[in-house]
Amino acid sequence: MVELRARLAELESEQREVVRIVAGNGSGEGVGDARTPEFAKHARELQEVVDELALIGVQIKDPDTGLLDFPAVREGEDVLLCWRIGEDAVEWWHTAGDGFAGRRRIDF
Repeated sequence: MVELRARLAELESEQREVVRIVAGNGSGEGVGDARTPEFAKHARELQEVVDELALIGVQIKDPDTGLLDFPAVREGEDVLLCWRIGEDAVEWWHTAGDGFAGRRRIDF
């Protein structure tokens, strides 16, 4: 997901440059058709990843950093297990109200 979003951001930047060039040719033709098949492909792939995660109950909190929450129950209370790219395992939790700032390490 993070890699797809980063590539889409690169393509979007390239897209803006193409639109600037095409629009600057005086005719404006082709401006709406400047999106590449690669952009469309990556956008579809990203949507599939997001849909798949949502289907299993994963909440995407920050798609750029890969911050994810997983609903769970801790001592009878609804909480969210919290993980982001770079962490070796899911070792944090927080309440829905506390969010990322209120993360606490899971006691094993």
